[in-house]
Amino acid sequence: MLIEEMIRDVERELLRLLSEQERPSALVEAMRWAVEGGGKRIRPRICLAAAVAAGGTATDALLPACAVELLHSYTLVHDDLPAMDNDAERRGKPSVWAKFGEANAILAGDALQALAFTALAQTPEHRIGARAKMIEFFGRCALGVVRGQVEDIVPGTKDVPFIYEHKTADLFMAAAVTGALAGGGDDASVEKLRLYAYHLGLAFQYEDDLLDDDSPFSRDETLRLVQSETDAALAALSGLPGDATSLAELARVLVNRTR
Repeated sequence: MLIEEMIRDVERELLRLLSEQERPSALVEAMRWAVEGGGKRIRPRICLAAAVAAGGTATDALLPACAVELLHSYTLVHDDLPAMDNDAERRGKPSVWAKFGEANAILAGDALQALAFTALAQTPEHRIGARAKMIEFFGRCALGVVRGQVEDIVPGTKDVPFIYEHKTADLFMAAAVTGALAGGGDDASVEKLRLYAYHLGLAFQYEDDLLDDDSPFSRDETLRLVQSETDAALAALSGLPGDATSLAELARVLVNRTR
C-alpha cells in the first residue's frame, strides 16, 4: 500500500483515538485542536516507510505512526506556551493555549503524551519483545525532547548540537525505530533506520534554520551541514531488506522544501 494512502488511515486512526476520549469536553476539544490542526505528518510518514524498509508493511506501523504524531503534537502544544516560546499562533490558527487557556493547554499536552504511549502499547508485534523495545525507545526519545527543550531555554551559552539532536532528531528516530520494530525488522535493520532518522532530523533542522534565516552558523556552513547530514541519512539506507525508496525520496523532499 502506498504511503500516501496509509496517511489517510493514520488520520482516521488518530480521529478514533481522540474520539474515545469522552470528557471533560474542554480537554477533548483542546486535544483535537492540537492534532487536527494540519501539518505535513512527516514523522508518521517516516514511521510507515521504515516498516516497509525493514521488510514489513506500512499497515504494521499504523499505531506507532499515530503514537509519534500524538507525541509530536504534545511537544508543539507545550512549546507554544507563554513560559516557553510564547506563540499565540500555530499553522495559521490560534495555538492551543491562546484558544483554550494555558491550564487546558498544559493538560492537553500531558494527555496527548499519555495517549501516545497508549496507542504504542496496542501495536501488534511480529517479533517477540518488539513492543517492549518500541516503548522503551519511544520513552527515551520523549525524555530526550524535554532535555533538548530545557537546554534551549536556559540562560547562557547553548549547546546547539545537543538541542538539535534531542528537540528534532529524537522524534525522527522514535518514528523510524518504532516503525522498523513494528514491521518485524531485525537489529541491524533497526539500527540502519535509526541512523537514517538521526541524520535526517539534523538535516531537517539545519534546513529550517536556512528558511528562518536564524542559523547559529554561517549560511555556507549551514548548507554544508544540510548536505552532509542528508548524504549520511541516504547512506544509512543501504542494504535494508525492504524497499527504502519512500525514505530516500522523503529525505530529498525535506531538504529542498520552501517551508
